[in-house]
Amino acid sequence: MKKIWNLPKVDLLPFSEVKEKSPVLLVTSAPAWNAVKNNLHGLNIVDTIEVTEATTDYWDGLQLSIENRKPEIIYAVGGGLTADAAKYFASNFNLPLVVLPTALSVDAFITAASGIRKDGCVYYIETKVPERLILDFETIAKAPAFIRAAGITDVMSIATGAWDWKFAHEQGKNPQGMEFIPWVYDNAQSILSGVLDCAEAAGRGDADGLKTLYDCLAMEVQLCNQVGHSRPEEGSEHYFAYAVENEMGHGLPHGDLVGPAILLIAKLQGQDISKLEQALKACHVPLDNIPQDMIDRTLKILPEYSKKHNLSFGIAHTL
Repeated sequence: MKKIWNLPKVDLLPFSEVKEKSPVLLVTSAPAWNAVKNNLHGLNIVDTIEVTEATTDYWDGLQLSIENRKPEIIYAVGGGLTADAAKYFASNFNLPLVVLPTALSVDAFITAASGIRKDGCVYYIETKVPERLILDFETIAKAPAFIRAAGITDVMSIATGAWDWKFAHEQGKNPQGMEFIPWVYDNAQSILSGVLDCAEAAGRGDADGLKTLYDCLAMEVQLCNQVGHSRPEEGSEHYFAYAVENEMGHGLPHGDLVGPAILLIAKLQGQDISKLEQALKACHVPLDNIPQDMIDRTLKILPEYSKKHNLSFGIAHTL
């Protein structure tokens, strides 16, 4: 590990109070922008990019408009896909980045990597951390219920990801640089406990509950930053999500894939899933959008899939 990434500066601010005089490249999605554009009159937008895919070839094609318009700052408004694309653009053009989430749907708003789809799997490429994150909890509370607090899945995956990390340690399967660290494991469990406690309030859209959900996302991300890898929170549940998405085709949001996968993998690990299921339901994460035949098919291919894509050892490799 050669660097330890930071978290972005956070401003708790209504979108209506955001002002930016510098020329702005807006990276967004149509649904997100339509939901908040009436509150974002303070941006000097010189160009807009709507992102619909997560591949570097696609993003490279979109970058042509950036070169022509010469923005001085990038604003990302929307969900994880827009944030990941904006981090890629900002990194390539060495521009500052401000992210305005319209829902707490993922942890991508505060990580230093962008998720891309390649060869039937999801890979993470180093990009950059946004300089600034603007959280408007009133806006987030108005997001559709199924994505409003779906980012809880990226914290709840500690339940299965950390289990895998410890399991890999017991099997002697953790490579150099990913050695099991008991105090990190214990800290991850504490963060998991915090997010389970706030699930009901976050799911309702309460400001305090959403703030606690963000706190847990931030703690989870920074814990992984400190150790230089994501083993404390990413394991077989994400592998299943990647594999089943590849089988079904793109379309379901991140939480719709990872949420059910957490319950499925936790069962296979022999864990009690009652509190996990209760928290996911409290945050309105859909648990039945993956057909049973697709679940069965994905479980059959998951061991080979995990090996093919060199995913860190977990229970997925042993099914």
